[in-house]
Amino acid sequence: QVQLVETGGGLVQAGGSLRLSCTASGRTFSMYAVGWFRQAPGKEREFVAHISRSGGTTYYADSVKGRFTISRDNAKNTVYLQMNSLKPEDTSVYYCAATSRLSISYSLGGYDYWGQGTQVTVSS
Repeated sequence: QVQLVETGGGLVQAGGSLRLSCTASGRTFSMYAVGWFRQAPGKEREFVAHISRSGGTTYYADSVKGRFTISRDNAKNTVYLQMNSLKPEDTSVYYCAATSRLSISYSLGGYDYWGQGTQVTVSS
């Protein structure tokens, strides 16, 4: 079992920045790749970013490419999502998820464990 806790959400003005953290407890965190997803009111949960077990490979949704950066510190059992140049359309609940699979998954079903989410609100 892996327990995931997201922190770092909040209210920020458009153009601002936030850094989300996803901290894991339980099994060895370095055995899991991690993804970030988000869900806006009335919309489906969507893929944001993914990082491999070692942190050497990352993937991003086109909507956040160049603005968001995913990274990890396995010694701290934590994955980060640095979000810059935030836009009102980035407003969502952000979730991190962990998977033991080697290949990237852009879908919810590709992940085994989920956090409870953290709210990000970007005002215009």
